[in-house]
Amino acid sequence: MPTDPELIRGMLSTILLEVISRGPMYGYQICKTVNARTDGHFDLREGSLYPALHRLERDDFLKSYWEKMATGRRRKYYEITDAGVAALAKKHEDWREFAGAVERVLATVVPAPQSAI
Repeated sequence: MPTDPELIRGMLSTILLEVISRGPMYGYQICKTVNARTDGHFDLREGSLYPALHRLERDDFLKSYWEKMATGRRRKYYEITDAGVAALAKKHEDWREFAGAVERVLATVVPAPQSAI
């Protein structure tokens, strides 16, 4: 079952910062990495990837640079900044608190309704 797009949208910045924190990556590589690491639950497409990368760049969480390939083509790489590392650490903390709160709600035993006899 595909993951709810609203859940992905809310976590996209965190996911991108986490993936890119492992080393500089280019767009297609980011898509493939996210899709592989989530076993296909997040079918990340370029239409949502690049606007998110540009937002993270505007926020100074990522920086980009062009690299020329052996074929002569250029490829744009994204790299996490110090501000991005700090933001990612905060996002990790926020996620742990949020996930814990959701787990506490989901783990609550709700008594079955009593039938009227």
